[in-house]
Amino acid sequence: MPRKAKAEPTLQKQIASTIVKEYKPQTFKEAADIIKTIFAPVLEEMLQGELDSHLGYASGSHAPKSTENRRNGYSEKTVKSSQGELDLRIPRDRLGTFEPQAVPKRSRDISNIEDKILRMYGQGMSQRDISDIIQDIYGFSVSADTISNITDRVYPVVDEWRHRPLKKCYPFVFVDCLYVSVKTDRGAKEQAVYVVLAYDTEGYKDVLGIWIGESESKHFWMEIFDELRARGVEDIFFLSMDGVSGLESGAKAVFPNVTVQRCIVHLLRNSLKYIPTQCH
Repeated sequence: MPRKAKAEPTLQKQIASTIVKEYKPQTFKEAADIIKTIFAPVLEEMLQGELDSHLGYASGSHAPKSTENRRNGYSEKTVKSSQGELDLRIPRDRLGTFEPQAVPKRSRDISNIEDKILRMYGQGMSQRDISDIIQDIYGFSVSADTISNITDRVYPVVDEWRHRPLKKCYPFVFVDCLYVSVKTDRGAKEQAVYVVLAYDTEGYKDVLGIWIGESESKHFWMEIFDELRARGVEDIFFLSMDGVSGLESGAKAVFPNVTVQRCIVHLLRNSLKYIPTQCH
């Protein structure tokens, strides 16, 4: 992978010194606003450089040209960026074959804002909180409908992952349940998250699935084991689990040849209950 171009420290200092001397910012906000004003011209220069490479000659060149394609003015475009909304002049070519990379055609957002929204949503933030943060940091608003449309795109991908076919045999499988705060229509609520982690015959680790229930129970685990078999799992050699009542017999009902082992972490944790916390 090619390394990103990076200005030398000396050049960075020269640029910073020029900005301070010319604009004389007094606060961080003033400095940020100045950077925003020069961000658009920098992008436009990048686009001009791309068009030079596409055509094979620089603007204003009088040298013989190897193409009949020529520059054809500009189109104006407003895009959302990490510096807020920017008004840009996008150079065009006569044949319409120029495909800019810095600001792709039909793109109105060059800030990768969707990835940022998904990360914030995944951390449990509300749509209003996300919208406020985008407004404060990037200088443009994002509606609740837009946020909902972005997050909804994740569900088909998650659903496909949850129902993907599995391998026939897993030598080692670890099952456990943990309680986390899950965002629901009625607010945050503590719910049981069931996790199945496995190693395949080649030694690769894989999370076979994640399920959410009201609480941990043998009945729910039985449904999970049935689903694993339906998705292609035929045999499990060793199964590590905690001490949920009836879980071992339930696992053997679906995978008769499995060897069940109590998780060493759970065994140690339960044993420590009988050790006094203070010694006299």
